[in-house]
Amino acid sequence: MTFTFSIPTSTGPMEFEVQAGTSLYFVGANGGGKTRLAVMIEEMVGENAHRISAHRALSLNPEVPKVSQDTAARGLRYGYAGQGATLGNRFGNRWGGKAAVQLLNDYDFLLQVLFAEQSNTSLQTHKNARAGLNKEAISTKFEKLNEIWGRLLPHRRLDISGDNIKVFASESDEGYPAHEMSDGERATFYLIGQTLAAAPNSLIIFDEPELHIHRSILARLWDELEAARPDCGIVVISHDLEFVASREGQKFVIQDYSPSKGWTVEAVPENTGFAENVVSLILGSRRAVLFVEGDASSLDQAIYRACYPNWTVISRGSCEEVIHAVITMRANPSLTRVTCAGVVDADAYDPSEITFFKSKGIEVLPVAEIENLFLIPEVVKAIAQNEGYDGAELDRLLDQIMNDLFLHASDANNQLSSVMRYCRRRIDRTLKKIDLSDAKDVGSLVLDYATKTSSLDVNSLAQIITSEIQSAISQKNCYKLLKWYDNKGILSIAAKAKGATKANFEQWLLRSLRNGKAIPVANAIKKILPNIKAA
Repeated sequence: MTFTFSIPTSTGPMEFEVQAGTSLYFVGANGGGKTRLAVMIEEMVGENAHRISAHRALSLNPEVPKVSQDTAARGLRYGYAGQGATLGNRFGNRWGGKAAVQLLNDYDFLLQVLFAEQSNTSLQTHKNARAGLNKEAISTKFEKLNEIWGRLLPHRRLDISGDNIKVFASESDEGYPAHEMSDGERATFYLIGQTLAAAPNSLIIFDEPELHIHRSILARLWDELEAARPDCGIVVISHDLEFVASREGQKFVIQDYSPSKGWTVEAVPENTGFAENVVSLILGSRRAVLFVEGDASSLDQAIYRACYPNWTVISRGSCEEVIHAVITMRANPSLTRVTCAGVVDADAYDPSEITFFKSKGIEVLPVAEIENLFLIPEVVKAIAQNEGYDGAELDRLLDQIMNDLFLHASDANNQLSSVMRYCRRRIDRTLKKIDLSDAKDVGSLVLDYATKTSSLDVNSLAQIITSEIQSAISQKNCYKLLKWYDNKGILSIAAKAKGATKANFEQWLLRSLRNGKAIPVANAIKKILPNIKAA
């Protein structure tokens, strides 16, 4: 069976097709009209649509009154279980006249369907056995649910009787009532049950199915649900980029929604050079994209998000990955409508490299690495003032921190470590630029390699950085020192402005920059960072 619907957009209707046994995914940020899209798809598909709202109650009561299977099915599909209930009842009864915002409270109807189906199926099996028909027993929906549950949550065992449900720890004989399940357990039970209880040949529409479900089982849960209903098509509308990127199927990004113009929807392109979750994030962003070093849990992302609030900040790990991301995105026709730029640590780049980066939209920090920003005097002062330091006391603290910084850099071992890291980076960059593909034999390969590495004078590199560091120390020039000297240990010196350990200081920075509680600190950093315009 094939399900079709169209979505109104500013450029005209956009047609969609979902075949039975396949899934279609939409991903978008909050406020992008995801739920209204789910409502519209349900209305277009009509009788064959079964929508699971993002606004859903998860109160599980296995002692719900047991009713006939037909009665329970009408209640589940239309919100009204009375005789003669039809599709016309769905809007007013299931959705309370507010299809986009009504809390879906159908767990009782779902359980009634499952208990009634279990009773009827078991009775038929019993009759077949008594009649000596030797027919194989048909699995009930509860049995199928229990099998899926066991594969997803082996540490919790369900005991489903004819009129009740209990839960047991895998190795325990002591159970507890199903209504005492955790939110995640009840949500998992609910989604499996809804999938199994949907009418044959339905289009099942899941709005934000990831709610309450632990990410470790979400993909496996979806594998199970898709396999359980090959007769149905599935539409998933989510804001979980990682989950959607992990799935097979058609994928689209919801960029925006306007009641008068409809949705702005774009297919997730393939072969962009980015992972699908990054492509989806780029396409779904309402802001320009800034690629930075580090990862989602690093100081880099917290700093850049606080200091570049008009950009969507995406961490790419290393400097090389930032450069590759900017160049790739700017060269990709399907992504060029989105403005992008990059920021990398100074990392001892020479002027010609910095000029090249700028030509590609990549700015270079004025310090060797991001942690060094917190030793810039203006930033140290902002942190100290945030802690109540003022006047002469503030001046003494600043002097102490600067002196500690120069003493740290004067240590022979610390200085040698910084020199070695600088030399290794320069060697690594040089080797990565060497192209030896023209060599036809070993002899020419050896010659080509020797020629192209002959300009690499390691002693000269070591002398350059040693001279720069020692010069900065003798001049007491902390700005120059922080441009060349990289040592993550100096963050413990900056932590003295707060009277904290390095670990506690990092936690405070991450927390304060993310929740906007360190605005003076962010403002001080902004003045140091490159001025990047999202034009």
